[in-house]
Amino acid sequence: MRYQQLAEEILNLVGGRENVNSVIHCITRLRFKLKDESKAQTEKLKMLDGVVTVMQSGGQYQVVIGNHVPEVYKELAAAGGFTEESKEEKPEGNALNRFIDIVAGIFTPILSILVASGMIKGFTALFTSSGWLSDESGTYHILNATGDALFYFLPVFLGYTSMKKFGGTPFIGMAIASALLYPSIVTLTEGDPLYSIFTGTVIESPVNMTFLGIPVILMTYSTTVIPIIIATFFAAKVEAFLSRYIPSVVKTFLVPTFTLLLIVPATFIVIGPIATWLSSLLGGGTSWLFDLSPIIAGIFIGALWQVLIIFGLHWGIVPIAFNNLSTLGYDPVLATAMASLLATAGTVLAIMIKTKNQQIKALSIPAFISAVFGIVEPAIYGITLPKKKPFIISCIGGAAGGGITGFFASKLYVFGGLGIFSFPTYISPTEGFNSEFWGYVIAVIVATVLGFVLTYFFGGVNQDNTPIEETGQTEEMVDNSMSKEEIIASPLNGKIIALQDVSDPVFASEAMGKGVAIMPSEGKIVSPVNGVITTLISSKHAIGITSEEGVEILIHVGIDTVQLNGEHFINHVEQGDKIQAGELLLEFDIDKIQAAGYEIVTPIIITNHDQYKKLELTVESTINQKDILLTVGE
Repeated sequence: MRYQQLAEEILNLVGGRENVNSVIHCITRLRFKLKDESKAQTEKLKMLDGVVTVMQSGGQYQVVIGNHVPEVYKELAAAGGFTEESKEEKPEGNALNRFIDIVAGIFTPILSILVASGMIKGFTALFTSSGWLSDESGTYHILNATGDALFYFLPVFLGYTSMKKFGGTPFIGMAIASALLYPSIVTLTEGDPLYSIFTGTVIESPVNMTFLGIPVILMTYSTTVIPIIIATFFAAKVEAFLSRYIPSVVKTFLVPTFTLLLIVPATFIVIGPIATWLSSLLGGGTSWLFDLSPIIAGIFIGALWQVLIIFGLHWGIVPIAFNNLSTLGYDPVLATAMASLLATAGTVLAIMIKTKNQQIKALSIPAFISAVFGIVEPAIYGITLPKKKPFIISCIGGAAGGGITGFFASKLYVFGGLGIFSFPTYISPTEGFNSEFWGYVIAVIVATVLGFVLTYFFGGVNQDNTPIEETGQTEEMVDNSMSKEEIIASPLNGKIIALQDVSDPVFASEAMGKGVAIMPSEGKIVSPVNGVITTLISSKHAIGITSEEGVEILIHVGIDTVQLNGEHFINHVEQGDKIQAGELLLEFDIDKIQAAGYEIVTPIIITNHDQYKKLELTVESTINQKDILLTVGE
């Protein structure tokens, strides 16, 4: 009941179900894509019991919950009717925001199972390196398969999540990835090649088979990341293109058929090899940079890691780490960041021991436990960041740990557990407990102790009963939101016609709603607002749109054109599609419609006009697409 109440309060304070485009969750956060972030009551959200803080970053409205986010998300999904199958919104903002949004959308859904598999794989390596388990025993093989299966078949999982993120059908992405890992294809790399291409260059490659006479360079796609993400990006585009032109009666099976027939060969022939070469270059470049000065690189990453977490920018490092694991067999980047998590644990432990403030002590205990297991958001947002000095000290501890990790050239051999569960992921599969592993152990100890000692003596921790620094208002917030106006742009180029002058009495009498008509000079209709296609008549001559602000718009091309049964019309959207202002919705042939004996005058109607006090029409006699046509307000 507690999670249910919290979820309902969060949903209400982000603006209600109607203000949410989509929501997912990671380990600690609810990640909303809101239609209008200004409608969210951020300060009230921050003050909720159960909410750590609120962040707006990477094109997402992030409500930080902590360890109980899965339970809250479950209740939120039930309250708002959200499903995992709902399409992700197109990322907005600058290039960095869009990149972070894409990466988070692809990796967040499988993050928990990635960590679980990595922990099993890491502990299996620990048991074998310690001599507790023989690598020839059945127990080992089952544990190894349990931990390694997800990583071997990682392209299949990413095929689902990336295809979903790009707006395509997830199972098509899984089918593409499965083809890349198909056993009979994989075994073809074991024989002698037919011949080689690009001979004498750095990308000289053997050709083991051909497709319609075209040489195919077979790559190893298990555990890879970049090839399947690029393949699904193009697959989503191809699927969307085919969906526009293949008739609805056969669309269900012909669209995936042709998508697979086009993308799978293209991936084997072009996308896969190029993406693999790029992956190798990226992995080699990362290794080269760390070889230049692993200590400086470690200090830099260790110091900034918690700052990256605050803004959600640490997701930008994840693809690099996965790429390194698949191309190099190890990763030095995330390896230098992990000690910073336990530096935070040491910092919070010092606060918990020294403070006499019962509120701070009560917050510190669960935050410390979470940080020990590598989940530092509750500690950062609830303890260290509000008090400032402890946060800076934790970054210093992270820098020290990262520098030591770099000095010992410690490496991450599998993406797995965080905090104290990270140790097995540093065990070399071939050398076991080598100096690199012990170097990481030393780095963690130094980072933790440094965070504890500096905070205890220099962290400015209050020993009296001074309450923790307030981060929000304590008085009841007053909703001063003002009524808004919405601009309805013209969907057509043409001449303005008064609605009363339209020959159809239903429109002329305003029985359908108030509005205006346009005599089009060009047979193209674009969206007048951001919104959703709520109605698309099968004859294609009429489109119903609901804007993000709730204005319901009907665009009706011609009079009695329903009798054309879609002839001379081409629609570029489907019912239920989310659309942006200016997006092409419909094309129609003016000459052929008129030759068939029909008028092309096009009414644009606000069907729920009775909900608004204000509806102003343009005073212009002619208008172009995207010019202001109507203004609707309360």
